[in-house]
Amino acid sequence: MPRFSVIVPAYKVQAYLHECLESVLSQSFADLELIVVDDRSPDACGEIIDEFAARDTRVRAVHLPENVGLGQARNSGLERATGDYLLFLDSDDTLTPDALRAIADRVKETGEPDVLVYDYASTYWSGETVRNQFAAQLSEEGTAPFRLEDRPGLLRVLMVAWNKAYRREFVERLGLTFPSGYYEDTPWTYPALMAAESLATLDRVCVHYRQRRRGNILSTTSRGHFDVFEQYDRVFAFVEQRPELAHWRPVLFRRMVDHLSTVFTKRDRLPRGSRAEFLRRARAHYRRYRTPGVPVPLRSRLRHTLVHFGVHRTYRVLQASMTVRRRTHKAVSKLARALRAAVLQAHYRVQLKLPLRADRAVFAAYWGRGHSCNPGALEAAFRTFAPQVRTAWIARPEHRSAVPPGPRHVRPGTAAYWTALARSKYLVNNVNFDRRLVKRPGQVFVQTQHGTPLKHMGLDLQARPAAARDMDFAELLRGVDKWDYVLSANRHTTLTWERVYPGRYETLEYGYPRNDVFQRATSADVARLRESLGIPRDTIAVLYAPTHRDYRRVQRSHLDLERVLRRLGPRFVILARAHHWQEAPAGRPVPGVIDVTDHPSVESLCLASDALVTDYSSLMFDYAGLDRPIVIHADDWEAYEAARGTYFDLRACPPGAVARSEDELIDIFATGHWRGSRSAQLRAAFRERFCPYDDGRAAERVVRRVVLGETLLPPVVPLAERRPVPSAAASATMPAGRPALAHVPPPAGPVLPVTDRR
Repeated sequence: MPRFSVIVPAYKVQAYLHECLESVLSQSFADLELIVVDDRSPDACGEIIDEFAARDTRVRAVHLPENVGLGQARNSGLERATGDYLLFLDSDDTLTPDALRAIADRVKETGEPDVLVYDYASTYWSGETVRNQFAAQLSEEGTAPFRLEDRPGLLRVLMVAWNKAYRREFVERLGLTFPSGYYEDTPWTYPALMAAESLATLDRVCVHYRQRRRGNILSTTSRGHFDVFEQYDRVFAFVEQRPELAHWRPVLFRRMVDHLSTVFTKRDRLPRGSRAEFLRRARAHYRRYRTPGVPVPLRSRLRHTLVHFGVHRTYRVLQASMTVRRRTHKAVSKLARALRAAVLQAHYRVQLKLPLRADRAVFAAYWGRGHSCNPGALEAAFRTFAPQVRTAWIARPEHRSAVPPGPRHVRPGTAAYWTALARSKYLVNNVNFDRRLVKRPGQVFVQTQHGTPLKHMGLDLQARPAAARDMDFAELLRGVDKWDYVLSANRHTTLTWERVYPGRYETLEYGYPRNDVFQRATSADVARLRESLGIPRDTIAVLYAPTHRDYRRVQRSHLDLERVLRRLGPRFVILARAHHWQEAPAGRPVPGVIDVTDHPSVESLCLASDALVTDYSSLMFDYAGLDRPIVIHADDWEAYEAARGTYFDLRACPPGAVARSEDELIDIFATGHWRGSRSAQLRAAFRERFCPYDDGRAAERVVRRVVLGETLLPPVVPLAERRPVPSAAASATMPAGRPALAHVPPPAGPVLPVTDRR
């Protein structure tokens, strides 16, 4: 018999059914049967089901003689199921890749529980994906399996059939079936969870729950919503037949009242003229099943009062008064914000009249984030080489912890913030300050930038509307006019900045200060960083840092990190760092993947890693200064170049091996090509072109030139004489003296070709 029986009822979903069934049959775990029930659908669902059954023997097509509804259609699938575990999937939803393998593994490691609850994410027509807000209830920490009494918070997760796997013997022993009518999941899920002797959870999104613009049956106006009363009658009847479950009555009562009030307050559900009748029946159910014992939260008391007393008109009056109160509060808050802004601007105008403070410098990076990047390195250099200058760092409250001792913390938008901008002689940022900044005579603005440009920037975006979006180029140039100095790490950057950001500033071709640490860190620093990140000893840490895609509305990782690690084995870990406009690359916890998206220092992550995998991020130019392996994952180069535009073809002069697919990337690491001689040759040429000045003294040169006024600056150390700190993998040696991690066994199965073996 198969491990899983996946039951999919289908009715009027011809546009989505193909994607649904394909998501099941393409699973990496193939021990399954797919039972698809055609609920006498008037569209092409029946034909689509037959086509899938003809091509794959795992598909069992069931055609019902008449339309019976979702619950009865599921029962038809139940009657034919032979798998160890039952899974239900609505025909417009999909399983996520490798979901069944994750479920199978979790079921096995938790001792074959009666019910396994897994997570889902809602997907919208816009492409947006939002994970279940109660995902914390699915934590895998603690004892497993368990009973519902041990973790009653599990009842807060959406009470539907399709986010759980059920042991078939348990379902048959309990005699569970689905009733007819709306809300058919209610008398199935509550009994299943309450009666289960063993429960387990899987903290992984296994289902994408499609939010259709039209067609959701619970969003239609119908008397079918009255079925909710009979469904709760069935739930309480189930409890009454089993005295050992009586302690769940208070919880069920509260859940029922919340559910009934939700149906009533949704304006698009009940037909006109039926609301009073619904409220009368709700009041009757309240009195019939009322069970004291569970306190009602303050936020739910108004709804419970509505159901208890059936005070429809009173509820409407209270709801209207709350709406008025909310709108009044919103208007007052808006007026208060406007008044505060006016007062702050008046304060700023006063500060602009006062003398500049030659001993003050204010720094910021990435729109108020923490102490980082080139401004962070320069702030530290100010304190070292120009200690007479007092420094301040602008950071939003949530990033205050990332500001080290030394600089004064300044919160954006406060009086102290505007005072610092008005009175400080030195202004340092890697983006622009507030557009209302008035550049005073005598002020010095150092624009550090934050990387070597591969993608089009500045005025070049005028021809790239997908990337420029609503950029105000006139405002951009007004900001450029405030710059006095612009930092550059190489000639390519210098020529690009002066063309795309035309202005009267002076370019300081000194290297990027943020990369100084690569030449100054020690092996002890690397070991300390790896320990703080939780990187196991004797493993290869790969930093994965993808960039933003202008051509995609929804950002997602282009790599399945779980699959990559599964192929490469336990000697690898991945430090996954998303672009600051993206969600975490893994999207969920994955063994072997350490999410470092929120880590305040990308330079520390570079030092802790043994190799970099990126696509088109400027981080590659900085990482090259470390002289560690770089692998480029360019699976969508043509689309990226068309949308954003690039200054050169990275594939023609890469800093290392180039993978054009996920399989090629896996092969590059599995065969050792990532750190082979050809990769080293490519990296050497790349370093010579893009890292001529990153010798560890860039910040010192900037401070001596800009603050101290020196013209005789420290000479640049030639590339051949630099000794960047080696990676942990390069430092590790076997007793025989050869590198311990020089070779990684290839994965099982056929070895795929490597694209770039030049």
